[in-house]
Amino acid sequence: VQLQAFGGGLVQAGDSLRLSCAASGRTFSTDSMGWFRQAPGKEREFVAAITWSGGSTSYADPVKGRFTISRDSSKNTVYLQMNSLKPEDTAVYYCAAARYRSLVVVSTYYNYWGQGTEVTVSS
Repeated sequence: VQLQAFGGGLVQAGDSLRLSCAASGRTFSTDSMGWFRQAPGKEREFVAAITWSGGSTSYADPVKGRFTISRDSSKNTVYLQMNSLKPEDTAVYYCAAARYRSLVVVSTYYNYWGQGTEVTVSS
Protein backbone atom coordinates (compact mmCIF):
# COMPACT_ATOMS: atom_id res chain seq x y z
CA VAL A 1 0.00 0.00 0.00
CA GLN A 2 1.49 3.29 -1.07
CA LEU A 3 0.40 6.90 -1.16
CA GLN A 4 2.56 9.20 -3.20
CA ALA A 5 2.10 12.93 -2.91
CA PHE A 6 3.57 15.35 -5.42
CA GLY A 7 3.08 18.80 -6.81
CA GLY A 8 4.79 20.87 -4.16
CA GLY A 9 7.27 23.59 -4.89
CA LEU A 10 8.43 27.12 -4.27
CA VAL A 11 5.91 29.82 -5.11
CA GLN A 12 5.20 33.42 -4.23
CA ALA A 13 2.41 34.67 -2.04
CA GLY A 14 -0.82 34.80 -3.99
CA ASP A 15 0.14 31.98 -6.33
CA SER A 16 -1.61 28.64 -6.71
CA LEU A 17 -0.49 25.04 -6.55
CA ARG A 18 -2.26 21.75 -7.03
CA LEU A 19 -1.09 18.79 -5.00
CA SER A 20 -1.88 15.27 -6.09
CA CYS A 21 -1.82 12.06 -4.14
CA ALA A 22 -1.78 8.79 -6.04
CA ALA A 23 -2.70 5.63 -4.17
CA SER A 24 -1.64 2.15 -5.12
CA GLY A 25 -1.61 -1.31 -3.64
CA ARG A 26 -5.29 -1.50 -2.83
CA THR A 27 -8.43 0.30 -3.80
CA PHE A 28 -9.13 3.44 -1.84
CA SER A 29 -12.47 4.09 -3.42
CA THR A 30 -14.30 3.51 -0.14
CA ASP A 31 -11.82 5.33 2.07
CA SER A 32 -11.94 8.87 3.28
CA MET A 33 -8.92 10.85 2.22
CA GLY A 34 -7.24 13.79 3.83
CA TRP A 35 -4.43 16.27 3.63
CA PHE A 36 -2.35 17.33 6.59
CA ARG A 37 0.63 19.63 6.85
CA GLN A 38 3.56 20.14 9.13
CA ALA A 39 5.44 23.40 9.29
CA PRO A 40 8.99 23.58 10.66
CA GLY A 41 8.94 23.34 14.42
CA LYS A 42 5.20 22.70 14.57
CA GLU A 43 2.97 19.69 14.94
CA ARG A 44 1.20 18.10 12.04
CA GLU A 45 -2.19 19.71 11.49
CA PHE A 46 -5.33 18.90 9.58
CA VAL A 47 -5.89 20.73 6.30
CA ALA A 48 -8.79 19.09 4.46
CA ALA A 49 -10.71 15.84 4.15
CA ILE A 50 -13.14 14.28 1.71
CA THR A 51 -15.44 11.29 2.01
CA TRP A 52 -15.18 8.21 -0.12
CA SER A 53 -17.98 9.42 -2.37
CA GLY A 54 -16.61 12.93 -2.62
CA GLY A 55 -19.95 14.21 -1.39
CA SER A 56 -18.67 15.79 1.81
CA THR A 57 -15.60 17.83 2.57
CA SER A 58 -14.11 19.54 5.57
CA TYR A 59 -11.47 22.24 5.84
CA ALA A 60 -9.37 23.74 8.54
CA ASP A 61 -10.29 27.35 9.22
CA PRO A 62 -6.99 28.82 7.93
CA VAL A 63 -7.56 27.36 4.44
CA LYS A 64 -11.30 27.73 4.03
CA GLY A 65 -12.17 29.56 0.86
CA ARG A 66 -8.67 29.13 -0.55
CA PHE A 67 -8.12 25.36 -0.73
CA THR A 68 -10.27 22.76 -2.42
CA ILE A 69 -9.99 19.02 -1.94
CA SER A 70 -11.30 16.66 -4.58
CA ARG A 71 -10.86 13.08 -5.63
CA ASP A 72 -11.03 10.88 -8.67
CA SER A 73 -11.79 7.43 -7.31
CA SER A 74 -11.39 5.83 -10.73
CA LYS A 75 -7.77 6.97 -10.64
CA ASN A 76 -7.25 6.40 -6.91
CA THR A 77 -6.11 10.00 -6.71
CA VAL A 78 -6.95 12.87 -4.40
CA TYR A 79 -6.11 16.50 -5.12
CA LEU A 80 -5.62 19.66 -3.12
CA GLN A 81 -6.03 22.85 -5.09
CA MET A 82 -4.39 25.67 -3.18
CA ASN A 83 -5.12 29.23 -4.22
CA SER A 84 -4.07 32.57 -2.77
CA LEU A 85 -1.16 30.95 -1.01
CA LYS A 86 0.32 32.69 2.00
CA PRO A 87 3.75 32.37 3.63
CA GLU A 88 2.05 30.67 6.58
CA ASP A 89 1.01 27.84 4.24
CA THR A 90 4.66 26.83 4.03
CA ALA A 91 4.89 23.22 5.21
CA VAL A 92 5.34 19.65 4.17
CA TYR A 93 1.96 18.39 2.99
CA TYR A 94 0.94 14.80 3.57
CA CYS A 95 -1.95 12.87 2.12
CA ALA A 96 -3.58 10.09 4.06
CA ALA A 97 -6.28 7.46 3.74
CA ALA A 98 -8.68 6.29 6.42
CA ARG A 99 -10.78 3.13 6.26
CA TYR A 100 -13.94 5.06 7.05
CA ARG A 101 -16.70 6.22 4.80
CA SER A 102 -17.42 9.31 6.85
CA LEU A 103 -15.25 12.41 7.13
CA VAL A 104 -12.12 11.96 9.19
CA VAL A 105 -10.32 15.02 10.50
CA VAL A 106 -8.23 13.46 13.25
CA SER A 107 -4.86 12.16 12.16
CA THR A 108 -4.89 9.17 14.49
CA TYR A 109 -7.77 7.61 12.53
CA TYR A 110 -5.83 7.57 9.29
CA ASN A 111 -4.38 4.22 8.35
CA TYR A 112 -2.07 5.09 5.47
CA TRP A 113 0.23 8.05 4.91
CA GLY A 114 2.18 9.38 1.99
CA GLN A 115 5.73 10.62 2.19
CA GLY A 116 4.91 14.31 1.95
CA THR A 117 5.55 17.04 -0.57
CA GLU A 118 7.10 20.35 0.40
CA VAL A 119 5.39 23.65 -0.25
CA THR A 120 7.27 26.89 0.28
CA VAL A 121 5.52 30.23 -0.12
CA SER A 122 7.71 33.30 -0.22
CA SER A 123 6.45 36.73 0.69
